[in-house]
Amino acid sequence: MKHLRLLVLVLPFLLQAYSSKNIATKTKNAKKWVTLFNGKNLNNWKPKIVGFPLGENFGNTFRVEDGILSIRYDKYDSFRNRFGALYYIKKFANFRLKVEYRFVGNTTPGAPSWGFKDGGIQYHCQSPSTIGLTQSFPVCLEFNCHGGNGKEERPTGEACISGMTILVNGKKNASNCTLPDIKKTFHGEEWVTAEIDVNNGKIRHFVNGEKVIQYENPRLDSTNALAKKLIIAGNDVVKDGYISLQSNSHPMDFRKVEIMEY
Repeated sequence: MKHLRLLVLVLPFLLQAYSSKNIATKTKNAKKWVTLFNGKNLNNWKPKIVGFPLGENFGNTFRVEDGILSIRYDKYDSFRNRFGALYYIKKFANFRLKVEYRFVGNTTPGAPSWGFKDGGIQYHCQSPSTIGLTQSFPVCLEFNCHGGNGKEERPTGEACISGMTILVNGKKNASNCTLPDIKKTFHGEEWVTAEIDVNNGKIRHFVNGEKVIQYENPRLDSTNALAKKLIIAGNDVVKDGYISLQSNSHPMDFRKVEIMEY
């Protein structure tokens, strides 16, 4: 009886100690958001623009002003298909990426017709050091950012591929871009939160917290000349790559770029 009373007295303290230890372990192992854009400069980012070597920021295309990472073309006489992207220097595999963006101003003269409010967040990109001088786009996956013209719907968040294949609802993609299931169009210059969740070959796109599309099994496309060069020993499975922000001819702003690795 004495032992039972002692157990009753001690048990709450043991449970509390276990609970505290368990919470501490979970906190220690909790995933953390890491800021990729520091709000001050382009440290750890490298531009690659068509016709220019990696690292050359032609026309000050990518710049930081008032804590905003901006893409501008005011020093271009004409766009002339000078597509580009700003690459983060580290490779990522499984992660959740969060980017806040908006379209501003007018499309650059000489831009392609589809360039109006068109941009992208590229991921699982080939190494920027392997991109050719005149190569327009890397081999990659993409969260395609779109904006509306105030009339027609033009949903953001579709899944686009360059030199890859994916499975959408269990079927191989039928085109380079697949429209999202949940269609959201933003017509003004409002900020939009894009999120990309990549977990062991399963990928989801989110717009303002809502899942809009999912797909899986990205592979290098052996019928694509650029992708074919990246296939090593017959292995075409894509498990990791670089992240970049596209410059497709319409001015854009980014105020947050964060990542949580799994």
